[in-house]
Amino acid sequence: MHINNLKKFYFIDEFDKDHLKNLNNSTAIIYRNYNIRYKESEIQKINNFCKSKRLEFFLSNDVELAIKLRLTGVYIPSFNKSLNVLKAKLNNLTLLGSAHNIKEINEKKRQRIDFIFLAPIFKVKKRETNLGIIKFNILSKLNGFKSIALGGINFKNINKIKILNCKGFASISYIKESLIKLNESNRNN
Repeated sequence: MHINNLKKFYFIDEFDKDHLKNLNNSTAIIYRNYNIRYKESEIQKINNFCKSKRLEFFLSNDVELAIKLRLTGVYIPSFNKSLNVLKAKLNNLTLLGSAHNIKEINEKKRQRIDFIFLAPIFKVKKRETNLGIIKFNILSKLNGFKSIALGGINFKNINKIKILNCKGFASISYIKESLIKLNESNRNN
């Protein structure tokens, strides 16, 4: 499978319209910033931008605000084990959830998520271990969810995504670098 046929999820921690303007609608935005309390006006600004660009928009870890603003859905990180997230399902929001092991996958099953982000697929600075391709594929086949690869994806390893049993991938650096290159190319033309 070609990576362009896969669903892409881009994690952002701040809203920069100029940076995001060249995203295509096969890429969804996940706003995740655990260092601040979300401001409804800022989330609404991102939501309006996403709607104008026909991008899906997910808010990390705030079901109530996602429901109130009628976002595409909510991203539930691995540390969130609450069943309160089920309110999102009652409001027809898509639930994304991350997991690093079988225990966390089972927690996400109880939360009835729609897509599972298995992480990290490749080496990342903040974790000593990573799943690797074989373990990712085993967990992906066993979990019963639509699996998304997350963690350590960059220009050097992006083509390895083709051999994963996944519906898509999530990234910060790979998509950010791609957008920077695209924005620079557009300025030069």
